[in-house]
Amino acid sequence: MALSQLRITSRAPFADGRAFGDVGAYERLDGTLGLAVDPAHPANAGIVDLDLAPRDHRGLGACSADVSILAPADPERGNGRVLLDVLNRGKRRALKYFNAAGEDEDPAAHLDPGNGFLMRHGYTVAWCGWQYDVPDTPGLLRLRAPDAVTREGAPISGRIMVSYLPNVPATVQPLAHAGHRPYPAMDVEEPDALLLERDYEDAEPRTVPRDRWSFARLESGAVVPDACHVHFPEGFKPGKTYQFVYTTAGAPVVGLGLVAVRDFVSFLKHGASAEGNPCAGTLQYAYGFGASQSGRFLRLFLYLGLNRDEEGRTVFDGVIPHIAGGRRGEFNQRFGQPSNTEKRSAGCLFPFTDGDQTDPDTGVADGLLSRLAASGGMPKVLLTNSSSEYWRGDGSLVHTDLAASHDVPSRDAVRVYHFAGTQHASGIYPPTDLTPVDGFRAQQQFNCVDYTPLLRAALVNLDRWVASGVEPPASRHPFIAGVTAVRPEDTRTRFTVIPGVEFPAHLPYLSRLDFGPGVEKGVLSRVPALVGAAYPGLVSAVDEDGNEIAGVRLPDVAVPLATYAGWNLRHPDIGGSDQVMDILGLFGSTIPFPSTEAERRDRGDPRRSIEERYGSKAGYLERVRRAAEELAAEGFLLEEDVDEVVRQAGDRYDLFTGRAGL
Repeated sequence: MALSQLRITSRAPFADGRAFGDVGAYERLDGTLGLAVDPAHPANAGIVDLDLAPRDHRGLGACSADVSILAPADPERGNGRVLLDVLNRGKRRALKYFNAAGEDEDPAAHLDPGNGFLMRHGYTVAWCGWQYDVPDTPGLLRLRAPDAVTREGAPISGRIMVSYLPNVPATVQPLAHAGHRPYPAMDVEEPDALLLERDYEDAEPRTVPRDRWSFARLESGAVVPDACHVHFPEGFKPGKTYQFVYTTAGAPVVGLGLVAVRDFVSFLKHGASAEGNPCAGTLQYAYGFGASQSGRFLRLFLYLGLNRDEEGRTVFDGVIPHIAGGRRGEFNQRFGQPSNTEKRSAGCLFPFTDGDQTDPDTGVADGLLSRLAASGGMPKVLLTNSSSEYWRGDGSLVHTDLAASHDVPSRDAVRVYHFAGTQHASGIYPPTDLTPVDGFRAQQQFNCVDYTPLLRAALVNLDRWVASGVEPPASRHPFIAGVTAVRPEDTRTRFTVIPGVEFPAHLPYLSRLDFGPGVEKGVLSRVPALVGAAYPGLVSAVDEDGNEIAGVRLPDVAVPLATYAGWNLRHPDIGGSDQVMDILGLFGSTIPFPSTEAERRDRGDPRRSIEERYGSKAGYLERVRRAAEELAAEGFLLEEDVDEVVRQAGDRYDLFTGRAGL
């Protein structure tokens, strides 16, 4: 394999030596891995520009990555499984999603074990840096990748597009996403560079004349030329979408992050103790989990057929790409921007379903798992999505044809689950209309449904499927045949009858994109892309309260106290008030029911009050418990989580009614 060295630089007790059930204490290991990658090996053939990377005397390309491991202090008490948590912009996420751990804004802070779920179940949890542009911030894990060069040894140059959606007025913007390392402009005087302004993401662009902006920053009020910033004296307007198109030089081999993850996991499974493997002989199965950007990483990993190492061994036995929708990402292309969430990105290209489809407009036939089906190394796959991925236009593409005329069945090794009435990241409680980190506002309170219990059950189901052949529950999502998958606009009146609720004026969707010849090899010759016909996106049908009827419905949705939607609108304070709220991920809505019949009449709210529905808190919680136990019987909820789901429901009841005993 390409991994040449794993060096552990730090080893310490995890969570101050706390014991986790029968498994006992854990330890934390941190270090770096080195890769020496053979561009000529068939297993590495799909890595863009690897053949142009500098090579050592053996003809191998070198890179390194930060790694981290949580492992049982006594390996014999572990469960023989490693969960590789694909880092999200250098940050660890598994403990948040599976252990219900709090998320510290400081990435260098102590890892929070939360409820200890992964540890109590004996998992080894591992992380590997894969993203080259993560800043050098303590606590963030990153990849150090070489730049590809021309055959003559010169830096590679080409066209790139960077997008920006401001929430506050500004005159300067860095050429990077979310504080990451930018691609600098090759020439700050480039006459053909473009600044495009759109009223919303899919609106027609206006070109800002070149003499009205510059590659520059402000320093003590003075304009200073700067290849990594754009200065626009008239000001970037909140709610508008801006795109910078320019020529850059320097092309990191972005796809080496995929190799790093592949070979790190394979090494933990198969490497010997003498080779420096701290998990030697203790791991039988490997599972991959990634949420949002990281879920899209896993979709690309599968699409490229990378689930076999250089020795032909299967890497991941099972994967859970979570809240990735139908997208992949710029994780293996020249001038790739891994944190790019732009819809006009090569990460939003066909195919979307796991099985083969043919795009009638282009004639291209492909499928997410087609390469693995042909070459071997097929893992078990659970595709899990929130309502937000459907409302951004690509969630339904995972399981429908490209005309949204019929359902497309998944392969036998795949299940597709829609977490009904949820937002992109698990719910924010208590609900607020301010984003947690930056304080930007939405029109409604954010969705507060906690879907992490569904992920815990999904991981248990995946393990049973892989290790024991026990089939997980059948796919559960909106179906065209069942008339539970509908056009977003068909739900409009269910929402607009609620006092104070507006409907999005601009519904998001994905479109066919033409980046010119070479895109299939990860080289975009046309930037921006030519935009073709849109793909139709469907969402779950909703009931009279505006709650979704399709998918896996937690008691919050099945026995509701509010309308829970996967979308929210931007507040007028941050501009674009007719657009959905999307800041590195979609936010949903919590719109509480009236507490009493009198309140309902006063507000003119057509939704029945909490009082009319349940009579008392005891009556409400009895129905919640029945719904939770039914989910557990179906395999979507663990028995150990039933009491916690009921407890959370009680807290919500008290909050939404304003008193403990109605």
